Amino acid sequence: MGLGIAVLDSQPGYDATGLTVGLLLLGAMAVAAASGRRPWLWAVQVGVWVPLFEIGGPTGAASLAALVVTIIGAAIGYVIARVVA
Repeated sequence: MGLGIAVLDSQPGYDATGLTVGLLLLGAMAVAAASGRRPWLWAVQVGVWVPLFEIGGPTGAASLAALVVTIIGAAIGYVIARVVA
């Protein structure tokens, strides 16, 4: 999921940051809620791809914000899993 989002985000002419952020947030939330364990692992697995693809590009270190977004999403998903259980 994260790899697909990173490939989409790294395409020339793609400038839909809001869509990328939303997909990362929802993706991390979904997998963390489905698992119900280790939200940090899901945050890294979903969010690491965007910085790997873009850290050397013009956005540089700003792409690390993807990890922050996925940490928030995974935390929300983990809480949802705990409330439902």
